[in-house]
Amino acid sequence: MNILRHAFAGALFLATATGAFVAHAADFITIQLKDGPVVIELNDKAPKHAERIKALAAAGEYDNVAFHRVIEGFMAQTGDVQYGDMENGYQPQAAGTGGSSLPDLPAEFSDIPFERGTVGMARAQDPNSANSQFFIMFAPGDFLNGQYTVVGKVVSGMENVDKIKRGDDANNGSVTDPDRMIKVTVGK
Repeated sequence: MNILRHAFAGALFLATATGAFVAHAADFITIQLKDGPVVIELNDKAPKHAERIKALAAAGEYDNVAFHRVIEGFMAQTGDVQYGDMENGYQPQAAGTGGSSLPDLPAEFSDIPFERGTVGMARAQDPNSANSQFFIMFAPGDFLNGQYTVVGKVVSGMENVDKIKRGDDANNGSVTDPDRMIKVTVGK
């Protein structure tokens, strides 16, 4: 009976530890870029936005989506699953104006500052219009604090983000023949 009790306790511990690991791994997404992977830790201060990004990544919606707007010293924007898929219906003139088939999300502003490596949700004028697009900061952007939802931060691979092709400064960062997110997966 003692052996059975220890075996049960061990199995319960293993299941709990494995569940914690799985839950923890689900707090990350990995973006494969041409120069290597980028791991983003999603934060719990924007749960609806984090869940949206994970759902779109799990469904393969972000695969082959262009970095349509990239501004030196500021940020790289991507995530337009409607017009930005470079292998299925890519529309360069419309990239950046679309979203996903899911409804827009209410803002989840926090006190997390926009620093190098911060991942924020792109939106239109309406603070409650974020959908699928997001951006990665190359440098601090204090003017964005409290104005855009911070959904996460790059925890590894920022050197690969730094190699994303830049856009035309005269055209608000619009990129001709842009780089893309080759594959986006949930977890590290």
